[in-house]
Amino acid sequence: MSSSAASAAVDVDRNERIAVSLRHEKRRKARKYALLYVFFLTPTVVLFIFHYIPIYGVIIAFKDYRILYGILGSKWNNFEHFARLFTDPYFARIFRNTLLISLYRIVFGFPAPILLALLINEIGNLTFKRVIQSISYLPHFMSWVVLAGIIIEILSPQRGILGAVFNALGKQPPNILTNVRLFRPMLILTGIWQSVGWGTIVYLAAITSIDPGLYESAAIDGANRLQRATYITMPSLYPVMTILFILRLGHVLNAGFDQIFNLYNPIVYEVADIIDTYVYRVGLIDRQFDFSTAVGLFKNVIGVTLIFATNGVIKRFSDYGIW
Repeated sequence: MSSSAASAAVDVDRNERIAVSLRHEKRRKARKYALLYVFFLTPTVVLFIFHYIPIYGVIIAFKDYRILYGILGSKWNNFEHFARLFTDPYFARIFRNTLLISLYRIVFGFPAPILLALLINEIGNLTFKRVIQSISYLPHFMSWVVLAGIIIEILSPQRGILGAVFNALGKQPPNILTNVRLFRPMLILTGIWQSVGWGTIVYLAAITSIDPGLYESAAIDGANRLQRATYITMPSLYPVMTILFILRLGHVLNAGFDQIFNLYNPIVYEVADIIDTYVYRVGLIDRQFDFSTAVGLFKNVIGVTLIFATNGVIKRFSDYGIW
């Protein structure tokens, strides 16, 4: 056998041994992480069943849906629901309310967890720091049904804390829940209170990954705490902030159904009625399933478009993005 043939045979044998070794390694890892695969499989199946299979039902947005005929048996409507959507003056109002409330949440709510994370990071006492974090996280784990009950009791002019304060000052307490001028600010403030603590988790995790040597060097050079936060912490948070901002814009038409549904009333429909509450009334109460599906589809298309557009603009001017 020639030397070249012998070398080739050795290479083939070595490659076979490497392949066998890799297969054994894969089997070993599969057995080692089998339980983790099971944990991963469960939410995947749930996601597929409750989020992907129902996509089939979007077809009724383009049909005059009749329950007796089913989805496939119902007649196509030549986009009549979407024509009604864009010509209905009532929809224009709820679309405006949704955009305004969502934009207010972004302008005032998006910076809130960043500021809270910076403040918590500056706390030196570990015990006090953990107490503050726990207190700020707590509202996130409470249902809006419970939170709305607390807010209603606090803001009640007759029996609430706010009413007691105004009465002590000799003034007439306002009924914020029926005041079209004050209802939106109340939504924004209570929404921030409910979510700000939970939103700090990501930013605090990003802050802990910053090299402590940067802070030590800045302190040696005479930088105070504000300067270190401004020139070290904030720039290090830009990638995380960018990704969360892009994802937040994708939900710009989700103005907070749970919160608004539990707090609003017909008196403030003018400023508080949003797409999600409208879909609830039209779809579940009035049983116009096809039209409410068209409204929901319109909202989701806008959200996906905003994600792609925002990501494209940010990638154009920086190195950050979600892909």
